[in-house]
Amino acid sequence: MKPMYKKVLLSLLLLPFSILAQGTLNGIVQDNTGQPLPGVNVVIQGTTTGSSTDFDGKFALPNLKQGDVILFSFLGFKNNTLTYSGQKNVIITLTEDASELQEVVVVGYGSVKKKDATGALTNLTSEQLNKGPVVSADQMLQGRVSGLQITNAGGEPGGGALIRIRSGSSLNANNDPLYVIDGVPVDTGGGGVEGGRNPLANLNQNDIASMTVLKDAAATAIYGSRASNGVIIITTKKGKSGEMQVTYNGNFQVSEIVKTVDVFNGDQYRSYVNAHGSVPQKAFLGTANTDWQKEIYRTALGTDHNIALSGGTDNIVYRTSVGYTNLNGLLKYDNFERTTLGANVTGNFFDNHLKIELNNKTTAMKNNYSERGAVGAAIAFDPTQNVYQDNAFGNYYQWATNGAYEVNASRNPVAMIEQKHNFGNTYRSIGNAQFEYKIHSFEDLKLIANFGYDYASGRAYGNTDADYVVTAEAGSAYRRTQANKNQVMDLYFNYNKTAESLNTNFDFTGGYNYQDFRYENNSYNFDAVNNILNPGIPSKERLNLQSFFGRATITIADKYILNGSLRADGSSRFTKDNRWGYFPAAAAAWKINQEDFLKTSTIVSDLKLRASWGITGQQDTGARYPSYPLYRSSTSTAAYQIGYNPDGSPIYVQTYTPLAYNQDLKWEETETLNLGLDFGFFNDRITGSVELYKRKTNDLIVYAPNPQGVNFSNGAFYNIGNLENKGMEVSLEAYPIKKEDISWRIGANITFQNSEITKLTNSDTPGFAGYNVGGISGGTGTTVQNNQVGFAPNSFFVYEQAYDANGKVLDGVYVDRNGDGIINADDKYRFRKPSADMFYGFNTDFTYKNWWISMSFRGSYGNYNYNNIFSNFGNQAQALPSNGNYLSNAHTSILDTNFSAPRYESDYYIQDASFLRMDNVTLGYTFKNVFTEGTTMRLTGAVQNVFVITGYKGIDPEVQNGIDNNIYPRPRTYTLGLNVNF
Repeated sequence: MKPMYKKVLLSLLLLPFSILAQGTLNGIVQDNTGQPLPGVNVVIQGTTTGSSTDFDGKFALPNLKQGDVILFSFLGFKNNTLTYSGQKNVIITLTEDASELQEVVVVGYGSVKKKDATGALTNLTSEQLNKGPVVSADQMLQGRVSGLQITNAGGEPGGGALIRIRSGSSLNANNDPLYVIDGVPVDTGGGGVEGGRNPLANLNQNDIASMTVLKDAAATAIYGSRASNGVIIITTKKGKSGEMQVTYNGNFQVSEIVKTVDVFNGDQYRSYVNAHGSVPQKAFLGTANTDWQKEIYRTALGTDHNIALSGGTDNIVYRTSVGYTNLNGLLKYDNFERTTLGANVTGNFFDNHLKIELNNKTTAMKNNYSERGAVGAAIAFDPTQNVYQDNAFGNYYQWATNGAYEVNASRNPVAMIEQKHNFGNTYRSIGNAQFEYKIHSFEDLKLIANFGYDYASGRAYGNTDADYVVTAEAGSAYRRTQANKNQVMDLYFNYNKTAESLNTNFDFTGGYNYQDFRYENNSYNFDAVNNILNPGIPSKERLNLQSFFGRATITIADKYILNGSLRADGSSRFTKDNRWGYFPAAAAAWKINQEDFLKTSTIVSDLKLRASWGITGQQDTGARYPSYPLYRSSTSTAAYQIGYNPDGSPIYVQTYTPLAYNQDLKWEETETLNLGLDFGFFNDRITGSVELYKRKTNDLIVYAPNPQGVNFSNGAFYNIGNLENKGMEVSLEAYPIKKEDISWRIGANITFQNSEITKLTNSDTPGFAGYNVGGISGGTGTTVQNNQVGFAPNSFFVYEQAYDANGKVLDGVYVDRNGDGIINADDKYRFRKPSADMFYGFNTDFTYKNWWISMSFRGSYGNYNYNNIFSNFGNQAQALPSNGNYLSNAHTSILDTNFSAPRYESDYYIQDASFLRMDNVTLGYTFKNVFTEGTTMRLTGAVQNVFVITGYKGIDPEVQNGIDNNIYPRPRTYTLGLNVNF
């Protein structure tokens, strides 16, 4: 035992010296050009003890012991290590990790280093996307990308959005961008399938790794016919080698209504009718004070959960996730339920020469759609009546005379949502298998085969109670089914070779793409009262796209980049003479910061000038056979009697209707010029870009009237116009503070845009008034917008309202603009437009130790709405109807205008809809090493739709296409969230 005592005694004697031997290491971390790197993680390997470099790349690491291994790591650079042996000051150099940077930006049929990109694009990782209670992929981008404008259809859970990149390139054809999910172009046309709300809600937001927005032709032309409106590439999260990691994300939400339509309450309406109504109208008044909007809206609860497992070996990695979302809408009984399953496996075989990637995203959704007509009925229904009454209409108060309902009266909104039942179930699966083979002994050449699919099916169904007030609807039921199948095949190669003697890199890609779309629809209506089944007309349609494409990129001395691409697209929508379209693009970039006069600059870290030109195509008219003469069979109720059977029963023959077509229809083409400047200062502590673009669409596909007696229809699709868009985009991101325990990031973007129709007929037609569009609620066939040469698309086309000397509006009096003494359609003029002159976004994140807060704002300027609520409900004919035995509530704007009747086409109703909205504020705290070493838990609290500043008089300034008519209110949502990683 004596030797043991001696060892212990010796250790105790040496302990003070070992403590004194602990030292502090000071140093600088730089890149291979000598530029300091801020934000580098400096950690003692095997521990959580560490620091990070400051703005000048400096760090200090105290309490080091001899033999400690220090790890230096930074995104986009290879790790470096240093063994401590008493050094005082060191300089550490990190080299770029080319393989990691190559994956930063995914583009069409490949990837590119962000700093080598020649096109206009924006890439956001999952950490940079929007926070808060996000349900759909489009909501993650809102306000984050210059040139990208997203307008939700309203506040219904899982609802769709109007998404535009650099405005729309077409008037009548599809203006939606192309979405590519893990290499599969998905079909978003027509709002998805029957029973669905938003096709982009099929993808669980927790599974998204990054989203890349391609904006100019240089970036999008490789996708050809489907890229004229830009491309959004979505990449889902993949597994990493190592032990299995488990991630849980969940939240609980409470949503409330922010604002309701300003109509009379019961007392106000009684006073108005008593002051202005007739004796019978006064007799109709009730004694209640019912707030019908309060009766149909509620405080809505929701929850969202997602759990993911990931891991793998050096050769095979995996990730799988399961998600569940259940959200109630503000409208009573409205509900959105979603279950998602995501899985991907990536394997590398034969010494990393063969890479196989399998992806699948499957979603099942259930929807309970409360009757949307209740939103308008809650505005119009008499507030002096009670909700319920003993009667034959389910005991809901309804306007009826002698037991028969008043056909012109509004329906009880509570009855509408409780007696009319609408449901929808959808299933969607998106997946692919990609094989990438690197040729042995010729490893610069890769062969890629991608086989993908997008299958969706849906069923919408519902029924109306037998005692509903409207006889034609009472006891009815319906069912509509739809199935969409999209199959894709890509076969292409990539050759990437650096010629060291020429200091030049060559990157070539070429291949073939095949896409096949199949659509099936069917419907049934059932009259339970009379026991009659009315089947609809089943349809089966098919669309086929085939393409050949190629791209070449040459990079000289890592300074000068030349890029060119060509895609040939064939579409079955066109006849063989017009089937193929050819879409070239060319781009060049100069990395000025790599020149000798800037290469050693401590201020400029990135400076790249870009220029591009290209043409993209458009063929998506919505109709799948617009160029072919076809007939459509009629329903069973539209048969023609040709005689009688021997037993005396009539003989019917089903009729067929010829459909409109234009055999000369051809590709719509969009030509784009883009000039861009990317910049970075102080080792990219400040980064940004400026874009100038001009886009001209030729041979616009427009649905135009047919000459009388031609083509069996009122209209058909023709190539008869040109549209020009131009604008400027500015993006900026900065880190004013970036230290170990505290950091502050600011991001901002602003877009200026202008659109003008430059041609709208095949030949010059002076004085052509254009085409009326923008139908509104009220009147018969009333429109308030017009497309004409020299003006923005969908410009408002109305009468100029007249005012008295005191500025008070004059009822039914308009300005005689042409001075002919007659007020008619010749006096209408184009006044304002729904598209914004400028829109912007601002977001910021602030972190202090384990606390963090993020905020996001966005807004627009110069956009106008037509307030259809005012025009419909703000007049005396609405408040005091004379076409039946009933009353109807009115908007309080009637007190300002005193309009005796609807003045639908007055410019009085066109209102400035510019706004500033705070979309989200999120506060969080991260607990580290909660359960085991490396485990983190983050708690968050968030508010969505915090406030909006606007002069618009409706309930919300954001409406699609500039016409505000009974939108589903956007809620303010409060969220508590939990994220756990272990």
